[in-house]
Amino acid sequence: MENMNDLRLAVLIDADNVPYSNIKGVMEEIALYGTPTFKRIYGDWTKPTLSGWKNVLLENAITPIQQYNYTTGKNSTDSAMIIDAMDILYSGKVDGFCIVSSDSDFTRLATRLREAGMKVIGIGEKKTPSPFIVACDKFIYLEIIGKSDEKKEAAPPKARKPKGSKPHSEHESDDRIPEDVIKLLSVTISDLADDSGWAFLGEVGSLIQKKRPDFDSRNYGFNKLTPLIKAISQFEIDERDTGKPHIKHIYVRNRNAK
Repeated sequence: MENMNDLRLAVLIDADNVPYSNIKGVMEEIALYGTPTFKRIYGDWTKPTLSGWKNVLLENAITPIQQYNYTTGKNSTDSAMIIDAMDILYSGKVDGFCIVSSDSDFTRLATRLREAGMKVIGIGEKKTPSPFIVACDKFIYLEIIGKSDEKKEAAPPKARKPKGSKPHSEHESDDRIPEDVIKLLSVTISDLADDSGWAFLGEVGSLIQKKRPDFDSRNYGFNKLTPLIKAISQFEIDERDTGKPHIKHIYVRNRNAK
């Protein structure tokens, strides 16, 4: 699932858990999945530590919601976000939610929203606890947001060998790609393969996203799933004509499935 449908999204941001320098990239990322119909950010705006947010909120038309910390050690921001999320859910005006936080306290909220048929996208730092990550349909790490697509495409995958170089061994691949990711891809291809071992790459991407919501080709230095697959020698690619100019269906299989 590298793309969802064009969703109407409620974007709820936890100011205590996200650096304001990331917000422009976050909003651009969210635009890939849908249209933000609600854009709210929660925090105690009387705190000096949140003073840097002002210009960022104006530039991105995000509505700040004031939430005082009534009790020392308690996070009132989480409660305010959860209450607003449920109000928005029952309004029937959105198809999904984007929760921008690295806090595991939103795990139950994400689960409840999905139970109600909402798509849930999580965005947070790599330190985000696993329960919140797996509670989302898709989880995107802040660390990969905001990187230029041009930069990524300018750096060719390390797995590309010059002509005449020695072929890869069966399990040799780009050293940026961990073995567990290669295994995930291999098993998923097998799950969807036809009698000849071929699987449609779009379906492979969708199933991988269901298995691991935080899977993203950019985590391993590739802008899309196709170049990542091509960088792994144990996979075979078949680009099939669709009868339409410049449009091809891409199929993939394990080489040992022949």
